[in-house]
Amino acid sequence: IHRAIMNGYKKTGITIMYMNAKMDEGDIISSEEIEIEKNDIKYYASLVGCVCILAFIVNNIFDSNLMFISKNFPGTPIEIIYNATGRFYTLVMSIAQMTLPFYIVYGIIQLVKKRQRGKKKGNVMPVSITEIKNRLPKEFMENLYEMFTPGMVDNILKGIIEKRYTTLRVNTLKYNAQELMRYFKEQNIKFERVLWYPDAFVIKNANEKDIQKLDIYQKGYIYIQSLPSMVPPLVLAPKENENILDLTAAPGSKTTQIVSLMNGKGHVLANELDKMRCEKLKYNVKMQGADIVEVVNGRGEKIGSQYKEQFDRVLLDTPCSGEGRFTAYDVQSYRVWSPKKVNELTKMQKKLFQSAYDALKPNGILVYSTCTLNKEENEYILDWALKNFNLKMVDIDINIKNAMPGINDGLEKDIKKSIRILPSKDMEGFFVSKFIKK
Repeated sequence: IHRAIMNGYKKTGITIMYMNAKMDEGDIISSEEIEIEKNDIKYYASLVGCVCILAFIVNNIFDSNLMFISKNFPGTPIEIIYNATGRFYTLVMSIAQMTLPFYIVYGIIQLVKKRQRGKKKGNVMPVSITEIKNRLPKEFMENLYEMFTPGMVDNILKGIIEKRYTTLRVNTLKYNAQELMRYFKEQNIKFERVLWYPDAFVIKNANEKDIQKLDIYQKGYIYIQSLPSMVPPLVLAPKENENILDLTAAPGSKTTQIVSLMNGKGHVLANELDKMRCEKLKYNVKMQGADIVEVVNGRGEKIGSQYKEQFDRVLLDTPCSGEGRFTAYDVQSYRVWSPKKVNELTKMQKKLFQSAYDALKPNGILVYSTCTLNKEENEYILDWALKNFNLKMVDIDINIKNAMPGINDGLEKDIKKSIRILPSKDMEGFFVSKFIKK
């Protein structure tokens, strides 16, 4: 913050990252951006000014008097005391010069903390549409205006700005919606049921941390999950005693929801490449009592060849650029986005789609979903799949506010059967499509 003010920057921030051999090139864990305001600069300037004025005054007193004392009181206790005082002053000023930036930073951090407390109390205005336009990557914004009307883009940006309520679903393997509603009423927790999914709830007066403290959460009776994340399993519509594949399964939100929809009868193969995320998947599966899940730590691209045409239904909720999850209050949500990354992801998504298709039985159902908004990872992947595989798209029968058909301009006409959920107060952005293997 000190350096940013000295260099005249309008923004600064704090980044936490892993260190590698080159120290500052490791993966970013978290990042927080802070606007530098006029009051911060005034505070900094006043601190520096006061110290400099004090140093000037004291320094001149010593310089002007030292020659007089040395000339008129040589070798006397007065000269010895004055010289000792001068050395002490020099030491103090050296320490002050070294520590001044730290005092300045401390003071500004206190201002920032005060400002953050004000935000929590609602004393600071929310981010404006113009401000979020300037914050988000330029290419991302250009892509939005290419895909949607200006009015729709503004609504999407409003959704990115909005802070959403905590949402969850009841784990029907252990609990039911009626018992959960009684519990919430006893605990004075306000809620709304979701019209298109009766087992889902929107919590009005408690955040995620509050919910995690409840005994019903710790027992696995409920699962905190965003609303759009609940859509792909509903579209997949698994049945009892079927063999299901969740190709990229961690952390297990959709996997455990699939098991609930199957009433715990059948078999689910849940694959995850990352070892740490795989452990999280195992934990959630155990916590939710999803005993029919077999967790595999493997490459999704190879599952299709290892389990050739073995599954009745396959869910491919693929890794993506996460544009639907961009939020104005977390710079990390969009910081690593780039057209290059989108291009790299589409190559991986095609390999995973090939694997999902190979693992699916004839007449089986495949659901492809992402939490991103662009056509490259959505409609273009569907167009490629329809041209390269023996697949047919199926209508999605679910009535969700802020959902629109897929964009099929210049592409296979059936792509309009997919749905794109736009970011809003209630939901993050999402894209869902459904196929049947001929």
